[in-house]
Amino acid sequence: MKTLEELAQIRERMKDKVNLREGQNGIRIVVGMATCGIAAGARPVLNTLVEEVAKQGLSDKATVTQTGCIGICQYEPVVEVFEGSKEKVTYVKVTPDMAKRIVTEHIRDGKPVAEYTIGNYKI
Repeated sequence: MKTLEELAQIRERMKDKVNLREGQNGIRIVVGMATCGIAAGARPVLNTLVEEVAKQGLSDKATVTQTGCIGICQYEPVVEVFEGSKEKVTYVKVTPDMAKRIVTEHIRDGKPVAEYTIGNYKI
């Protein structure tokens, strides 16, 4: 980056990703990003969620954000989905491939991926 014009171009390219992570849409997708989550692989999960929501054109429907410790470190990476007055859905041991399926089936189609939820996790 050598000019202000290049900086403005980078800013414009990144604007959609920032808006996606700071918006106030109907569905909030929250990724635990405390030390335990990051160590377990939460950063690629967060990035995949942001990219998939944008790629599937769901930016007006869902916001991806991060939080600190969720309190269930043994299940990291943890992703929680909040939809208005519905009970939150907690996904555990999430991988980037699982994140893609969560966006497609839960966020886009409205059907939580039951086998990825904390209630169905097999120890």
